[in-house]
Amino acid sequence: MTQLVVREALIDDAEEVAGVHVRSWQAAYRGLIDQKILDGLSIADRAEAWRGFVVEPLPTTLALLVAVRDGTVVGWTSFGSGRDEDGSADGEIYGIYADPAAWSTGVGQALLAAAEERIANAGHSRAYLWVLDGNERADSFYGRQGWVADGVTKIEERPGLTLAEHRRVKVLVTAPRER
Repeated sequence: MTQLVVREALIDDAEEVAGVHVRSWQAAYRGLIDQKILDGLSIADRAEAWRGFVVEPLPTTLALLVAVRDGTVVGWTSFGSGRDEDGSADGEIYGIYADPAAWSTGVGQALLAAAEERIANAGHSRAYLWVLDGNERADSFYGRQGWVADGVTKIEERPGLTLAEHRRVKVLVTAPRER
């Protein structure tokens, strides 16, 4: 296995980012989200959305990073300032996904570490993320990385879909600033 590289996403990565997004949802959320919805996910539609995100990110976005191995995008993360009212001073991991073929190979760890470092360097001492209820694999992964469930939950409504989620938080280590 060759070295994993984490870098800023380029507009040319949109198709591969979308493929990772769709395949990871289909694998990770099987049994948690209606199978018809998972089967109906479109790489082409997601790629178009990702192209737009790279060109015009949300105002709170710090970055969209991709993990690349052997010239292929095997994972991605997007993150920035917190979007929730009670987390507006914090950083937020908006999404982090690895291709199912790359699960348990260090992709998620590398992406999460890079996101944590950038969020801390942007001045946030704490970050949070949301996990779909029942996603035991993700909960276990985040727990091993020091992210703690804080008891906050939410229901996210999307077209044809209701997602029950819980929040995990982490205090970030910031590098000492030079004087």
